[in-house]
Amino acid sequence: MKIIVIGGTGLIGSKTVAILRQGGHDVVAASPQSGINTITGEGLKEALVGVQVVIDLANSPSFEDKAVLEFVAAIVADVALAAPRSGIVEIAGPERAPFNEIIARYLKAVGDPREVVSDPDARYWGGRVDEHSLVPLGEARLGRIGFDEWHRRSQAAA
Repeated sequence: MKIIVIGGTGLIGSKTVAILRQGGHDVVAASPQSGINTITGEGLKEALVGVQVVIDLANSPSFEDKAVLEFVAAIVADVALAAPRSGIVEIAGPERAPFNEIIARYLKAVGDPREVVSDPDARYWGGRVDEHSLVPLGEARLGRIGFDEWHRRSQAAA
């Protein structure tokens, strides 16, 4: 199967590309460094010829925990090789909580006494963000590492 991974040289993208190539697939790691720029369109038309699956991992966040990266890349590869869904498959952590609660938990865990105050009218890149904006609402592939476990592991590694 021919697959293009936008952001294929990034943190998660490079691991996803490796998994797919190990499975014998023809994988294009699309990035400006490889001559494929999805913002300007340079090289994109040529790269998409014969492609059956497009995976967009551009600007994936950076995680410190190696297990999280290996888990997120394995799920991405699984979803790419599954039957077509004609839609979006969301990948998320196992906990669903408003961002201000996660930040408050982190600050408490590291001994930071600051209080987190949320602003329901705050905008994110000009868009309105509510309690459901940054969490999957429907079916999602969920990870196994919750915040507390992630924090414990990150402290042990430090």
